[in-house]
Amino acid sequence: MSIVDREVPQFTAAMSSRRRRGGAGLALVGRYAVSLGMGVLVWYLLALKYGPALVSSPAQTAEAAWDLLRDGSLIESVVASGRRILIGWALGVVVGAPLGLVMGRVRIVRQLLDPYIEFFRFIPPIAFVTLAVIWFGLGEASKIVLIFYTSVFIVTINTIAGVLSVNESKLRAASSMGANRRQTLTWVVLPSTVPHIVTGARLAMGNSFLTIVSAEIVAANVGLGALIWQSRNYGRIDWVFVGIITLGVLGFLFDRVLRLVAGKLLARYAVKL
Repeated sequence: MSIVDREVPQFTAAMSSRRRRGGAGLALVGRYAVSLGMGVLVWYLLALKYGPALVSSPAQTAEAAWDLLRDGSLIESVVASGRRILIGWALGVVVGAPLGLVMGRVRIVRQLLDPYIEFFRFIPPIAFVTLAVIWFGLGEASKIVLIFYTSVFIVTINTIAGVLSVNESKLRAASSMGANRRQTLTWVVLPSTVPHIVTGARLAMGNSFLTIVSAEIVAANVGLGALIWQSRNYGRIDWVFVGIITLGVLGFLFDRVLRLVAGKLLARYAVKL
């Protein structure tokens, strides 16, 4: 068989696979477009029924968003809220994941810290807003601390669950092959726990968005939460809708970027998102 005879089928198969992927991508975009169109239609009908005093229509919301974009307040709010969320959430992941690994692997540490984890995770961040402002002031620190607080426990608990779910036979096999505790953690425990850490990070990101609104309402002049609250004071329902929709879009983008980065960086751990 000649080189041409071997390469033509391979080229044909590659092109066929590429066409299938392209078709699947177009189908996905089409489904997203249909879903978005249906959502906008329902939104329009609700606005038509209840009027602009209660529900801002898609056209009114788009016009308000353009006005807020032109004067720079929307971009300023997005940047302020996004920065606070990313810093607080990242700190929660950086602290929560190692803490969960240690608590999952060392029973005495888990027994000592578990009561505090279970106690504080049931206290909502909004309960600490006043204390955060008193302790850390009205600056960025108070909002970042609150987001860290709402993130760290979620990541910790998910990481502990991942460590405890590691198959015991894998641990025994690693021990019988002479692996020490560090090697067992690196090559057995961590690969099995990474999906739980990523899931915890995604859940923590969602909770960070819940926290940022309450924190900015109480202790911020700039941010999406502050924008929503100030819009309420001015009776601008359309601005309120802009703030809410912007929060949803920002959260959607953050989650997609997180999934993409986690899938690329942690592919060797077989993370499936």
